[in-house]
Amino acid sequence: MAVPKRRTSKTRKRKRRTHKNLTPPNLSECPHCHEMKKSHQVCPECGHYKGRKVK
Repeated sequence: MAVPKRRTSKTRKRKRRTHKNLTPPNLSECPHCHEMKKSHQVCPECGHYKGRKVK
């Protein structure tokens, strides 16, 4: 079984973990009601998608 020879330093551990973070969702403006919505999703405010009423 593989066992580390030396302890992983705090710096090395933190450098490795720098990419483990959450990113905010990409939002775009609804062309119909001008509210912010997720891309490629039905607008939760007005219910339009690609210029058509869906809901």
